[in-house]
Amino acid sequence: MFLDLTPLKISKDYRLLFIGQLISFFGTMMTFIVVPVQMYQLTESNLYVGLIGVAEFVPMFFLAFIGGALADAVDRRRILRLTEIGQLITTLILLANALLPTPQIWVLFIAVGIHAGLAGLQRPSFEALIPKIVPLEHMSAVAALNSLRAEFGFIVSPIVGGFIVAVYGASLAYFIDSLTFIASLIAVWMIRAVPSPANADRPNFTSIKNGFRYAIGRQEILGTYLIDINAMFFGMPKALFPALAFSLGMAAYVGWFYSAIAVGALIATFTSGWTKYVYRHGLMVAIAAGGWGVAIIFFGLSSSNLYLALFFLGVAGFFDMYSGVFRQTIWNQSVPEKFRGRLAGLEMISFLTGPMLGDAESGVVAYFTDVKTSIISGGVLAVVGTIVLALLLPKFIRYDGREGLKQKRREDAEAEHAAGASDSIEVNERDIINH
Repeated sequence: MFLDLTPLKISKDYRLLFIGQLISFFGTMMTFIVVPVQMYQLTESNLYVGLIGVAEFVPMFFLAFIGGALADAVDRRRILRLTEIGQLITTLILLANALLPTPQIWVLFIAVGIHAGLAGLQRPSFEALIPKIVPLEHMSAVAALNSLRAEFGFIVSPIVGGFIVAVYGASLAYFIDSLTFIASLIAVWMIRAVPSPANADRPNFTSIKNGFRYAIGRQEILGTYLIDINAMFFGMPKALFPALAFSLGMAAYVGWFYSAIAVGALIATFTSGWTKYVYRHGLMVAIAAGGWGVAIIFFGLSSSNLYLALFFLGVAGFFDMYSGVFRQTIWNQSVPEKFRGRLAGLEMISFLTGPMLGDAESGVVAYFTDVKTSIISGGVLAVVGTIVLALLLPKFIRYDGREGLKQKRREDAEAEHAAGASDSIEVNERDIINH
């Protein structure tokens, strides 16, 4: 029933990535909550805070496709190195801006956009690397461990970051974030190279189109994208957290709202051992997404009571963690190696589209109504949307992970056979020419 640590025990490369990302993500999450708080301090506008998500979404959306194609064609370790360096530079830009007598709003938008774009290039390589360094049978454990790593950052970092930005200012938080990149840079320089498949498609528009066509042709994959986008677009109210904290007279405690979600997720993580015995992964994703929406409704209803509101955010995080575990398991156990990078790019788009555009959605609704109405209506639409998608995607709800794993192995074997046949043809052609 408890957390499975097997991937950390059997894979040195996974241990390196886990530790490096654990430290680096702590700093990244500090910046994640400091930017909207700094924006709210400068503008006192929920709309401006919500537009941060739009600034992040546009570059992330386009570069995730490119990142996915690159992940299937080049050494994924090289992509990780270059993007880590780029993200460090953007953090230093935020630091320099915060040190100005009057920090510039446009710099915040540009910096978060560049950072999100680099994440769009990076994440497909990171996700596509995991099935090559950890056996497929342990993907549920990997998903839980990845969630644990993220939850540590989500719990501790927002609390620390919220206090720092309220008491000492944003510049100190950005400085700490820049230091944490050292750990992730060391990790990506120490892991072994993972060459691309011998028959890898060249990174071009055609290869991106082929990956997209493959994804939408399988309901069990398409469902993971659409259900998560729906739940996060309507039901993720994080753009409203600064306004809630200020309205309660607790500006220094803004990080508690972000952390509450992660506390619930952490509780789910430590009791996630049972997930490896469940194979109806699509059904579990739908149930968890619906649970998230219901919890957000109650969060909105109790938003004037800090501790009750935090409790329901924790419940939401509990359901979201299980949604993430089963979605990652579907991706890692059913997507063939040939398409892993490109579908990891689509995975990232689905994973971040909801929260990023959801920032704008919640900010706009709150601008025309109020914060409470925005939260409650979003939760209702998240539940309704999940039910509609479940009815429209019956193969997703019926999906069995054992069959998905068999299909992946069959498609990987067929791809290897095709690559071997292609190599034989090339050798024969050279022999004919030489003779």
